[in-house]
Amino acid sequence: MRVLVTGASGMLGRATATALHARGDDVTVLQRRPAGLPCREVLGDVADPGAVARATDGQDAVVHLAAKVDVTGPWAEYDRANVEGTRTLVAACQRAGVGRLVHVSSPSVAHGGSALVGVGAGAADPAHARGHYARSKAMAELAALAADSTDLAVLAVRPHLVWGPGDTQLVARIVARARAGRLPVIGSGAALIDTTYVDNAAGALVAAVDACGPVHGEALVISNGEPRPVAEVIARLCAAAGVPAPRRRVPFPVAWGVGAVVDGVWALTGRRDTPPLTRFLAEQLATAHWFDQRRTREALAWTPQVSLDEGFERLAGAYRAG
Repeated sequence: MRVLVTGASGMLGRATATALHARGDDVTVLQRRPAGLPCREVLGDVADPGAVARATDGQDAVVHLAAKVDVTGPWAEYDRANVEGTRTLVAACQRAGVGRLVHVSSPSVAHGGSALVGVGAGAADPAHARGHYARSKAMAELAALAADSTDLAVLAVRPHLVWGPGDTQLVARIVARARAGRLPVIGSGAALIDTTYVDNAAGALVAAVDACGPVHGEALVISNGEPRPVAEVIARLCAAAGVPAPRRRVPFPVAWGVGAVVDGVWALTGRRDTPPLTRFLAEQLATAHWFDQRRTREALAWTPQVSLDEGFERLAGAYRAG
């Protein structure tokens, strides 16, 4: 199969392109900088119609991961990368006769701040999504699913908290803050959360490429299906990296208030560095969010191959190897 993967310079995009290539697919990747993969590369912005047209030409399927995932920055940047980028890609797929589009979304598109306990995907809700990233991804998912048709089958897939060796988002930030002594446990630390080891997430996206067609027009959440207390997850990530786990606890109302102040300061001053805490982060660290995986596994004919415990061991091995 001829498959385009956008955003292959990121951890999950790289893993997905590698997995598709390894099984014999003809893989093209689109991103703004070279990814160093043994695939045809098209360098460009996903919101650039010319670059996207070159990348989608002749493709059977597209896995769309390219997105702005930062926690800072003006709305216009999220709108261009996530919303306009998705619309540009959808239009290019339609013009090029691409038959399958796997749109990679996020569970945050359906999260309004309350606990998510054993739920399914739920509808993307831009009006109540928390922050620029979640709101823009909700709008992008709706735009992608609106294009679902007999000519272009669209499947939205929402990997939840993907982590693994080489992760510069979740793992690197937790480890850096723990090493500096700036990583408290928010609330009790007992809230159950789902996470996804990167190889499992990539395997699910490969399965989604195959399933897209018979399965289409819906959203599916991907996770390891092993909810753990958030304090345990953080402690295991810290242990893998050889840094001390947090012991200091901050009540959720206090953390949320600090996050609100930080959000305001960053917005007013235009700072682009990663803030120490945000309201969204406080909610994520204090609120349960785990998902019913039955529909996902049935629809994709997929199950995770790497347990959380094995994933933690692999991460520790990567840190030991330097």
